[in-house]
Amino acid sequence: MHSKITVVFMGTPDFSVPVLKMLIENYEVVGVVAQPDKPVGRSGKLGISPVKQVALEYHIPIYQPVKIRKEYEDILKLNPDIIVTCAYGQIIPKEVLDSPKYGCINVHASLLPKHRGGAPIHHAILEGDTKTGVTIMYMDVGMDDGDIIRQREIPIEDVDTAESLFEKLSILGRDLLKETLPDIISGNIERIKQSEEEATFSYNITKEEEKVDFTKTRREVYNQIRGLNSFPGAYTLLNGSRMKIWESKIGKEYTGKIPGEIIQVGKEGIHVAVKDGEIILTLIQPEGKKRMKAQDYMNGYPNKEELVGKILG
Repeated sequence: MHSKITVVFMGTPDFSVPVLKMLIENYEVVGVVAQPDKPVGRSGKLGISPVKQVALEYHIPIYQPVKIRKEYEDILKLNPDIIVTCAYGQIIPKEVLDSPKYGCINVHASLLPKHRGGAPIHHAILEGDTKTGVTIMYMDVGMDDGDIIRQREIPIEDVDTAESLFEKLSILGRDLLKETLPDIISGNIERIKQSEEEATFSYNITKEEEKVDFTKTRREVYNQIRGLNSFPGAYTLLNGSRMKIWESKIGKEYTGKIPGEIIQVGKEGIHVAVKDGEIILTLIQPEGKKRMKAQDYMNGYPNKEELVGKILG
């Protein structure tokens, strides 16, 4: 049944789309707010974000302020009963937060107060967490520090990548919000204040964090590679050229090798020394080429034994 409750939705990437579509199916979405269009690829042509694409398909008014803290009057004019945000990408000003009758609700991809910030999914894997989840929360003027309404957790599997977790948490967020919104509207909820002592921050991935650090342990390097797959991607340098690393396996444990040294090329892939043993690179992308199995790359290398002893990084 379609509710007459009016909603403004704020979000931008693929992660936000299931939440937006759920709201369209169950409520009256009177406006969508997304980040401004950005140039894509070498052509520099402006690309349309996934959330904007959905808004256009459903003929919902779309707003794309460059800085929402200064450009929010049009949003206030919509006079929504509730505002829902999910991976929007800007801090919402107090004037907007205070305007809806039922408040401003955020769908955040972590178990707050852990992993506040713009890259909670990446950092959950990078830091070796064994579980994560989704938090439905009231928004406040700070970064993800509002009162918690409801949470649901899932395990992080050893084979999970940032991409697979994005997909799982996107659906979990949609389902938990759908379940929670009627209680928010009826007032049948308990607000839980976050513990500032337990808060951690997961800021957007920097360029420096994309480069694989082979001085770390096998587990840390393995987590770095899968934690950056498929965006932005981990990389190293081979013969001065950038090589993306998409998948790897944890190899044998030992010491005494130079971190980053290629110690073997074989059927499993490229064996590289790290702090406590070896990491095996299994899916790579040499500069200017498509993703390929490391074994296929080696088969096309003029003399693959020449790779042994080279230092990556």
